[in-house]
Amino acid sequence: MKSMGDKQKKGRHRWRQQLVLLLDLCILLAVSMIIFRLTPDTNGTSSTDWSNLWPGLVQMGVCILLFQLLMRTYDTLWRYAETREYLTLLLGMAGGTLLNLLSMHVFGQRLSRMFVCTAAAFSLLAMLAVRMLYRRYREIVTRHTPKGGVYTGIIGAGDAGISLLREMQRSPEGRYLPHCFFDDDPEKIGTRIHGLPVYGPISALPERIGNLPVSELVVAMPTVSAERRREILGICTQTSCHVSVLPDRLDLLGHPNNASPLRTSMREVRIEDLLGRAPVQLDSARTKAFLQGKTVMVTGGGGSIGSELCRQIARCQPRRLVILEIYENGAYDVQQELVRRYGDALDLRVEIASVRDRRRLYQVFSKHRPQVVFHAAAHKHVPLMEDSPTEAVKNNIFGTWNTICACETFSVEKFVLISTDKAVNPTNVMGATKRMCEQLLQSRKGVSRTEFAAVRFGNVLGSNGSVVPLFRRQIAAGGPVTITDKRIIRYFMTIPEAAQLVLEAGAMAHGGEVYVLDMGEPVKILDLAEKLIRLSGYIPYSDIDIVEIGLRPGEKLYEELLMKSEELSKTENQKIFIERQEEISPHVMGHMLEQLKRAADSGSAEEVRRVLHACVKTYHSADEVNREAIEQMELRTQQTAMAEG
Repeated sequence: MKSMGDKQKKGRHRWRQQLVLLLDLCILLAVSMIIFRLTPDTNGTSSTDWSNLWPGLVQMGVCILLFQLLMRTYDTLWRYAETREYLTLLLGMAGGTLLNLLSMHVFGQRLSRMFVCTAAAFSLLAMLAVRMLYRRYREIVTRHTPKGGVYTGIIGAGDAGISLLREMQRSPEGRYLPHCFFDDDPEKIGTRIHGLPVYGPISALPERIGNLPVSELVVAMPTVSAERRREILGICTQTSCHVSVLPDRLDLLGHPNNASPLRTSMREVRIEDLLGRAPVQLDSARTKAFLQGKTVMVTGGGGSIGSELCRQIARCQPRRLVILEIYENGAYDVQQELVRRYGDALDLRVEIASVRDRRRLYQVFSKHRPQVVFHAAAHKHVPLMEDSPTEAVKNNIFGTWNTICACETFSVEKFVLISTDKAVNPTNVMGATKRMCEQLLQSRKGVSRTEFAAVRFGNVLGSNGSVVPLFRRQIAAGGPVTITDKRIIRYFMTIPEAAQLVLEAGAMAHGGEVYVLDMGEPVKILDLAEKLIRLSGYIPYSDIDIVEIGLRPGEKLYEELLMKSEELSKTENQKIFIERQEEISPHVMGHMLEQLKRAADSGSAEEVRRVLHACVKTYHSADEVNREAIEQMELRTQQTAMAEG
């Protein structure tokens, strides 16, 4: 069926080519005959020497149509034609005319050069007029208001914005009705582009939009800086319009398999577009030198962080990449993605295994002999781990310990642990288990040939369990959006940033360090929710309510990235810090592990918490930490009020 459909399409295309060629020939003949009839001879009367006309016309027609065929003029779909296609038609006519004049010089003249040039020029005008009239006819016939269509304002009247406008206008079945442009260029403001007015500056958008029927905004400025894009999106949040953006790179522009690449590549605003800092760029050359030609293993390689690690490691040309994962669906997804992208160029292996199973872990290490291990396998959901602390201990602590032992047994060069800001002064089981994992690494310093390091970062946007996907689902369902506490603040980073940090930390690691990324200023979750609602085209508290549901068990009002320690130093990268901790002897750590194992085997949640508190000295109750935080916030508020007064 598909083959028959393709043949029908090709048949229609050939038919159109032949029809346009025949039409051009008719135009050339008709125009030439009219000019010939109206051209006076030397006696001042009209020429009627038709015996000279027909051989000359045949010669001229062959030359001009031959050149048009060489220029592939008839391969064009004229309803999509732009300047380039019309210029090609002009060049084909000019080349054909020159060829005709040359042939007249060689084979003898039947028509005057003036007549040939005049006929060619008027024929070209007629051909252009027919094509433009056809395009205009197509626009009028196909133009109608799409069902459910929305009036759209395009922010940015540059090349990307104009290309997007053309695609919207050519897609009458789409939902977008282009209404106007917004731009900062004084030369464009007040003019019209393809019939659409250009308003400006962009800073005046909130006042201007109230008088327009626009309910959708598209930021079509892919080359603008991240800081400027954040400013523009901040302006958009002052409207009640739904906002979309074009991606940073127009990779799909003009893609032969996609008739509307720009329109289909438009995406929702991501909260990382609104982060109060520029994206962190780390040293990719150092990372590539570290991983190139090595066997690299990623535990938990099917998760959000683990899968991004796999993507970035694959770009570094490792000798082999091993994905170790207990959740086969996640492992399968990233495997298929990497196979499609790299094919046989990447030696990719997937092992379904749990880090809790030491025997199976040793089998995998023995089989692949990894040189670098990134340990992303862990339980990370705070409320769930509060309900199941024994599972958190078994998977996070003893899974990490099993992996450490496998690394030492099979002479792994480097081991990098993915940690979290919740390990700093933890108030929940998940954070305490991660802090215990950091202590495990510190206990191996000086007694192991494997170099260990931990990487600590904040909330990862878009990761499994992230608050942003939850907000989007709640907005799509019509609300309400739920937040635990309106005072809560968090540090945020993107998944690629987190993966880059982990890889560069691995390249830097010498043993026992905890690497931390400077993540700028923290973000209020309430502000984040309000911005997402506005950028989705709704008004907070009016269209979609925001409901406070109370802090979850073990949840802090704020997160810290660094322990209160003077052992803090910068690295070569100004965005990365190292926190060095006091070393823990293997003997002390062994005693802690024995206590934790007995507590986990007992199945008692209270016993697990008691032992965790004993092993992790900075582990405090959430109520205690939040009470202190509230007192400090109130004190700062009072001090600010007094200073302003």
